[in-house]
Amino acid sequence: MHCYAEHPALRARQLAADLGVLAWTVLWVLVARAAHGAVLVLAEPGRAVEGLGRSVSGSMASAASAAEGVPLVGDELATPFAALAGASGSVRSAGQSAQDAVDTLGTILAVVLVLLPVGWLLSRWLPWRLRYLREAGAALRLADGADLELLAARALATAPLPRLAALPAGTGAAWRRGEPAAVRALAALELDRLGLRRPGRGAGSGVTAPPERTPSPG
Repeated sequence: MHCYAEHPALRARQLAADLGVLAWTVLWVLVARAAHGAVLVLAEPGRAVEGLGRSVSGSMASAASAAEGVPLVGDELATPFAALAGASGSVRSAGQSAQDAVDTLGTILAVVLVLLPVGWLLSRWLPWRLRYLREAGAALRLADGADLELLAARALATAPLPRLAALPAGTGAAWRRGEPAAVRALAALELDRLGLRRPGRGAGSGVTAPPERTPSPG
């Protein structure tokens, strides 16, 4: 798999884009972690309520146990303390529920803060990189298989007119006659666009490959 161009300028842009995506992702992961920590601060009241409920529940349970030891009226004395202990348990559960809600909110916010900006950038970067991988791989297979005629035809169909006009006079006619130098010159345009190594130049027709230029990203 040909991940990067061989032309230094295009390879540098590709590397810069890949590093930019990585840096963007790390940035938003850090922002999401900070936001999650900030939201968790809102759970402090819930923890305080839970602690209060646990403390009151323990105290009322102890008081109920002590009241049961009173002769004759122990059961009657223990009843209100036992009721308060049960109510304190409900308070404790409410505090725990509040903490769970805040934690869920913080998690959702963190996920959204990562998915939205990172997903937006990936939706633009990934197709660009995948398109280059497909095109570069296909171009190299054609070049390695000595099937440069297809690359030449591709260049004739898609290359900018200024690039075609920069070719030596007679290149089109030489290509129609199947002259190897003309085929190589046109195929070099397509390979040059992808920042790939050109096929070897040949002599015999007087037609040479175009001069080096900085290719545009795939």
